[in-house]
Amino acid sequence: MIIGTPYLTTEQIQNKTAEIADMISHDYLGKEIVAIGILKGSFMFYADLIRMIQVPVTVDFIVASSYLKNTSTGEVKIHYDFRENIAGKDVLLIEDIIDTGISLNYIRERILSQMPSSLKIAVLLDKRERREVDVPLDYTGFQIPNKFVVGYGLDYENKYRNLPYIAIFKKKA
Repeated sequence: MIIGTPYLTTEQIQNKTAEIADMISHDYLGKEIVAIGILKGSFMFYADLIRMIQVPVTVDFIVASSYLKNTSTGEVKIHYDFRENIAGKDVLLIEDIIDTGISLNYIRERILSQMPSSLKIAVLLDKRERREVDVPLDYTGFQIPNKFVVGYGLDYENKYRNLPYIAIFKKKA
């Protein structure tokens, strides 16, 4: 069960997402973006963000995992790869949360190997305390403490993704 109140409210999330979308729209003015969302966690942030971006967007996804319950295994598994030919294109990689940086860096390197014209990364949540691999972030929503969070796409055992806010997860004893 989740104990307590939302850590980040729906309104806070939507306001920050709009700010990030404005920055992206400004940075990519006159260009087209291939937006690659990392599933499953980023689906809500991804959908809200790309709807607010004011330049043409091509949609694609990658499904990757490195977590077992609430612990990172350190091994990244790709379950579904992006399908767009991104060579020479401007790519925006969209992720829900960065903590150790292992998964995001692995996917970043995978994209860079395809020779895009540019690659920028947008993350909603930055758990900097847990960082093991330094990953360059271009757009960051919120820095959060080293707590396990759920909601707005983030899960525990594939549950709680549907919460419209983000809460700190605590299991009942």
